[in-house]
Amino acid sequence: MRGIFFLYLFFTALGTCAQSPAGNDWLIDPQPYKAGVRTQEGELTLDNGLVRRTFRLQPDVACTGYVNVSTGQQLLRAVKPEARIRIDGREYNIGGLYGQKEQAYLKSEWIDHLKPGQNNFHMVRYSQEMIHPVQEWKSKFWSGRYLQPSGLRIVFYYRSELHELEGLEVMVAYELYDHLPLIVKSLGIMNSSGRTFRIDRVVSEILGMVEEQSAVVGKPEQMVKPLGIYFETNYAFNNAMRYDLSDQTTHWKTDSVYTSQVNYNYETPCLLEVYPDKGPGVGLAPGEKFESVRTHELLMDSYDRERRGLAIRKMYRTIAPWTLANPIFMHLVSKNDDEVKAAVDQCVATGYEALILSFGSHCNTEDTSAANIARWTRLADYAHSKKIFIGSYTLFSSRKISPEDDVIDPATGKPGGAFFGNAPCFGSKWGLGFRDKVKTFYRLTGFDIWENDGPYPGDVCASVSHPGHRGLEDSQWRQMEIQKELYHWLNNMGVYINAPDWYFLDGTHKIALGYREVNFSLPRENQKILNRQNIFDGTWEKTPSMGWGFVPLTAYHGGSEEAVLEPLNDHISDYENLMFQYYGAGVQACYRGPRLYDTETTRKMVSGVVTWYKKYRDILNADIIHLRRADGRDWDGIMHADPTLGTKGMVLLFNPLKEKIRRKVNIPLYYTGLTDVARIREKDGKSSVYRLDRSYSVAYELILEPETYTWLVIE
Repeated sequence: MRGIFFLYLFFTALGTCAQSPAGNDWLIDPQPYKAGVRTQEGELTLDNGLVRRTFRLQPDVACTGYVNVSTGQQLLRAVKPEARIRIDGREYNIGGLYGQKEQAYLKSEWIDHLKPGQNNFHMVRYSQEMIHPVQEWKSKFWSGRYLQPSGLRIVFYYRSELHELEGLEVMVAYELYDHLPLIVKSLGIMNSSGRTFRIDRVVSEILGMVEEQSAVVGKPEQMVKPLGIYFETNYAFNNAMRYDLSDQTTHWKTDSVYTSQVNYNYETPCLLEVYPDKGPGVGLAPGEKFESVRTHELLMDSYDRERRGLAIRKMYRTIAPWTLANPIFMHLVSKNDDEVKAAVDQCVATGYEALILSFGSHCNTEDTSAANIARWTRLADYAHSKKIFIGSYTLFSSRKISPEDDVIDPATGKPGGAFFGNAPCFGSKWGLGFRDKVKTFYRLTGFDIWENDGPYPGDVCASVSHPGHRGLEDSQWRQMEIQKELYHWLNNMGVYINAPDWYFLDGTHKIALGYREVNFSLPRENQKILNRQNIFDGTWEKTPSMGWGFVPLTAYHGGSEEAVLEPLNDHISDYENLMFQYYGAGVQACYRGPRLYDTETTRKMVSGVVTWYKKYRDILNADIIHLRRADGRDWDGIMHADPTLGTKGMVLLFNPLKEKIRRKVNIPLYYTGLTDVARIREKDGKSSVYRLDRSYSVAYELILEPETYTWLVIE
């Protein structure tokens, strides 16, 4: 029956369907889908039962098929070059076959008549290997159950016959992952010559894709882009707390050679190219290797928002397992060392696992003097003796350093023009020193967590005197390289990283959930509903562990005493409610203040919520199924689901009204893996057996007292 229902999902979502060979939904049971490669009759095919990508190998390499096996959807309509690079001002295609006259579709018999391009880089050999981790990650924090990603990697090697390109070799790699419909593409350039080349632009992916929407008139920005595939690269920034608004590399273009398209002016956005908007603009010296962005291509089998989000979350869980780490931390505002020790003791007494010295505290990680290192080493040793992790906030952006070290605005030639007006350049002498000081502080003190405010969205710098970049053209790329190297280094040291932008694929662990900071100066009654809205909205594409929230124990951005929780015992009900909605969602909040409790009653409440969270930690960190968004007018709630656990689901339900409610709530259990019956109990009560209907849902009678909450355990 599950296979029939899944088939129905495909029909209704895409209008095209072909059930997966084993009848398994990969989001519930991904184990049958293993990466494989086969070669026959001059073709190479990557296939894992979910995605199949086919390449013609002769007379040159060209991608001739890209199929979503689950749905049978062919994504390609035309053959394009495998990549394109601009070197020393001239553009060169990498591979590809040419001569396809009809660009709306590609017939197999046409491929034999296509020709290699002149002056292209041509494939000279290829290799096969197992994929390897992107970075060395040492986890010492709770991160649930995870596996290192597995799959196969194919690398095509290209060379040019042109004399001016002698000594350059281009490597185009495709990584096919086990257990999900994902291919990761990247490009490398190796310089074995005796001279330096300038790498102006690298277009690492080019796909002539089937259009999503056909319109006789209409501009590209008005038209829907192909939705059968999701693209994400490790070159994203925008301070938006969302990838789609942070993306700097995905370009949907028109294709003028596609002359049979419906759009009268040939403006259908159906040509996909991946490259950074700026740069790289770097010099590639003899013996050096350039690495492009990594393009993650995740095939989608539905238009349903929840299913698409689950696919993206599964991708993160697989390719970036460090994002699953989720320590329970406090945000301490401290003035002296004794307050740090007291906070450590409170963490021990309540079950917290980590302490972060918040902004406004007296910890300065840029001070690497012997005295400061000794001071914070003692405090780290004290925390570690109590089995508490310790970390600190550090400011990078939103500050002025000096005219010599700040970002130089290309429009004025003076400091300024950064995302927040002024910011240091990571490639300046100060910026490189900042990197080295952070490494020194964390290496010598043994600190476990780094919360860095910045760097912010891709600030370019027109300075020609900064040691970390050559000029404007390479400034963004070089700053990102410096930043990524630091993140990789910290991960190798086992350091957990909170960062304010979308740097997940290069080692950061957590980003803000997405909220307006001044809202935490509003009354607590407002905050409770706004927080649940933030949680609901911020977990469509992020796993619970990827986002942080905020709870102002003391004043934050102003606000009256109605906004804060201090004195904690006087507002214990609001404190408990805020803790429950965050921990119930699996989202860590920054509990910012000088203490976690002020009385024994408060301590017991905090400890009780944390104990409950730890008891159900696995399921509370599972992916969220969105039930009803908080609106203050009726119940709201979310559900966690994981078919691999003994506890298959956990439902969190809230009544914001000042009256008792009785409601029939539909609980969708498809993604729990249950098919016929479910045992459901409210809190620690007795379980009742419910039979699932054919939409894999049950109707639950909810009874909730005014302004309260409850939870349901599904087994």
